[in-house]
Amino acid sequence: MQKITPFLWFDNQAEEAVNFYTSVFANSKIGTFVRYDEVGAAAAKRPVGSVMTATFQLEGNDFIALNGGPVFKFNPSVSFFVVTKDEKEVDNLWTKFSEGGKVLMELNKYDWSKKYGWVEDKFGVSWQLMLTEDEIKYKIVPCFLFVDKNYGKAEEAMNFYLSVFKNSKVEGIYKYGPDSKPNTENAVMYEDFILEGNKFAAMDGAGEHNFIFNEAISFVVNCETQEEVDYYWEKLSAVPQAEMCGWLKDKYGISWQIDPTLLSKYLSDKDAKKSQRVMQAMLQMKKIIIADLEKAYQGN
Repeated sequence: MQKITPFLWFDNQAEEAVNFYTSVFANSKIGTFVRYDEVGAAAAKRPVGSVMTATFQLEGNDFIALNGGPVFKFNPSVSFFVVTKDEKEVDNLWTKFSEGGKVLMELNKYDWSKKYGWVEDKFGVSWQLMLTEDEIKYKIVPCFLFVDKNYGKAEEAMNFYLSVFKNSKVEGIYKYGPDSKPNTENAVMYEDFILEGNKFAAMDGAGEHNFIFNEAISFVVNCETQEEVDYYWEKLSAVPQAEMCGWLKDKYGISWQIDPTLLSKYLSDKDAKKSQRVMQAMLQMKKIIIADLEKAYQGN
């Protein structure tokens, strides 16, 4: 199981988005759908029986999509790099993502790539498409953009995450020089790093922006034990008022979900009474307590 999984919050387009993304990437597949029961539907104000979450894979990367209502909107603070050696693939992805979307940086030749472009797709999710001549080990990479009050903190954040997640390392870091206005010297132009086998990237972005990190894109940390849940909760949670149902925000405003692996198993159980009891128990929690989930599942 992928240790850290991107989680995308849609209004009501999760199923449409999953079908779209799996049609865009050749190496992809749709996983499982979990539907709202009465308890979950009442809490989320969604129709009973409608899709709650859907799992899917793109180029070997696991993703989860949620229909959560019109609460959070995607923005470029978190984007996804897609790197390829195939120029036709870049062009094809650009055509599909830009249709009904918004161009943030035109598809063109830049210092760092013979062909690169940044685009928001029709759902608002941001993609950075890049042609490369280098060896490709990770084709899709989540990227954090540190702006406004977080500007200049990309390297600090990377080092923080390296200290939290085991089996982690820096892949590379490239900084701005003295003649890099509006960016300041030593701000991060680009960095990439590995956390538990998952590759991430980060950048500092100077100037004024009308967005910040929010819950539209969060990251699920899959945990096997309560000890593991407790560890990540203690290390990452920095905004007490954001703690709810396993969700938290770290000190940079990035959202994480610290979930035991059995939670999704219980919520997708074919026995509706069991899954409803687990949902009701989870809705009362901040940090997830495995023992309490198990009690609810068993009806104790």
